Amino acid sequence: MANTSSAKKAVRKIAARTKINKARRSRMRTYIRKVEEAIAAGNKEGALKALKEAQPIIQSAATHGIVHRNLASRKVSRLARRVNKIGG
Repeated sequence: MANTSSAKKAVRKIAARTKINKARRSRMRTYIRKVEEAIAAGNKEGALKALKEAQPIIQSAATHGIVHRNLASRKVSRLARRVNKIGG
């Protein structure tokens, strides 16, 4: 348990940041799921649209330190490759 006032404030700040980070991570995963669902359905136009929406969200998560920038780039790259395979 925090004893000093600065430690108590740190606990409050950590809790607030955790809430924000969880929301950002959840939002990123939701957009990734939308792309994967469109890929699974074989809907190339929908997948392209979903990928275009997901890419800035994923990169934003990397910018804010939610995920590593290499992970974000890898996810976008792999999703794009899967979307491009849909048409044949």
